[in-house]
Amino acid sequence: MHSLADLDANNALNVVVELVIAGLILWLVMWFVGWVGVPEPFAKVIKVLVGLFVLVFLVNVLLSIRGHGFISYGHS
Repeated sequence: MHSLADLDANNALNVVVELVIAGLILWLVMWFVGWVGVPEPFAKVIKVLVGLFVLVFLVNVLLSIRGHGFISYGHS
């Protein structure tokens, strides 16, 4: 069974990079929706969908630290 103490520097760096990239993508999409001026019902739906996508991604990243991620990227 893995624990958080089993993380090496490479895995920790990969997790940090994935979290930073997810945060940048979230910020960029939210900025773009505001910049384009999408009408309000559609802007809310876009923000909710992006938020849910990022939430699922973050949960997967956090679960993959323990080795039990539910989304596989095709590598082991």
